[in-house]
Amino acid sequence: MTGPFALFKWQALLVDWKVFGQGLLTTVLVSLVALLIALVLGAVFGTFATSRNAFLRSVNRVYVEFIQNTPLVIQVFFWYNGLPYIGIVLPTLIIGFAALSIYTGAYVAEVVRSGIGAIPRGQLEAAYSQGFTYAGAMRHIVLPQAIKVMLPPLTNVAVNLIKNSSVLAIIAGGDLMYHTDSWSSGNLYYGPAYVFTGLLYFSLCYPLTRLSRRLEEIFHAGDSAAEGGKAPGRTAPAEAIGRNPA
Repeated sequence: MTGPFALFKWQALLVDWKVFGQGLLTTVLVSLVALLIALVLGAVFGTFATSRNAFLRSVNRVYVEFIQNTPLVIQVFFWYNGLPYIGIVLPTLIIGFAALSIYTGAYVAEVVRSGIGAIPRGQLEAAYSQGFTYAGAMRHIVLPQAIKVMLPPLTNVAVNLIKNSSVLAIIAGGDLMYHTDSWSSGNLYYGPAYVFTGLLYFSLCYPLTRLSRRLEEIFHAGDSAAEGGKAPGRTAPAEAIGRNPA
């Protein structure tokens, strides 16, 4: 049997499975590190978006609008080809961490902004009345309540981050797609290589997609139960507001 999916091509793939395993480990590493950095960036810029300070709100909008409205591949090329012109040469793995985290951070910032916006304004005002600063109110009052709103979309952001990591193949980033391209171009066994790689990406992304849907169901059920048990005409008190933290 010959063709793009001939049996001997699959057999060759199984013999060289470590090539794909190495790329998979790099993809997982880059995705995890970039996600952690993106969460920090998103939390900072997301809170900027709801600040009373006009300058901080402007900083947030510049960051979010610029990053979201330029292709990731161009941003990666800038890190890889542009920085050397000013004397900065970074390893491809560091470029992967930086480019993916900054790009994903813009989307996390929007998730954080929406999550904060879903919390009643009275929560923040009640925190101010108890002597909290804006940062303290966000840290101890608003963000803990907003997390359940943010978790489902954040899992979707993580899924997109894993898929976006494949762009590192264009700069020989050592990720799964790079190893797939290298292996298949050397023997022309493209069919099995890309089918297998697609399944590997699926194995990473599908559980997160299911987790996102499950979280939405859980939080929706919890909100429905809370609304059903709430006395009409009354507003739930602001949680955790009792004293200013030391």
